[in-house]
Amino acid sequence: MGVREQDCVFCEIVAGTGEARVVHEDEHTLAFFPLAPATRGHTLVVPKAHAADLWAMDEAAAQRLFHTVMVVGRALREVLRPAGMNVVNSAGAVATQTVFHTHVHLVPRSPGDTMGSIWPPKGAGFRYEDEAATDALAARLSAAIGPPEPTPTHRANTTSARSASSNGA
Repeated sequence: MGVREQDCVFCEIVAGTGEARVVHEDEHTLAFFPLAPATRGHTLVVPKAHAADLWAMDEAAAQRLFHTVMVVGRALREVLRPAGMNVVNSAGAVATQTVFHTHVHLVPRSPGDTMGSIWPPKGAGFRYEDEAATDALAARLSAAIGPPEPTPTHRANTTSARSASSNGA
């Protein structure tokens, strides 16, 4: 299972000692219905190894978590055919995290459901007022992120397609 934190309700669910209706499990993750769902089909996806929030996870564990989010989300879309879906991860108490074990909410949405909006009313959100400060923030973030990592290319396929088209094929 990985690391388990004492007194963590999600670690108890992962261990099989906590109450939950499990809908998916693999070597690294678990998906289950919360005890107080926001909508029909609301599902939580958690890593089996305890991490307080997303930023406490290593990249490989986060990739496995979000792979399961995609698998379960696609199944929810297939089975329930929702009009939309919220995919929510809150990191930290100020961001409304209440269980400090990383988790992602998949919340199927339909018109008129009781969930309501997760965003402030239009016009009530944060506004950047100083263009220079906004540009400086964007530059600082870009510098912190660094250059993009190289991605594999498919030169063989591209070259073959170009050769075929240049030969009149």
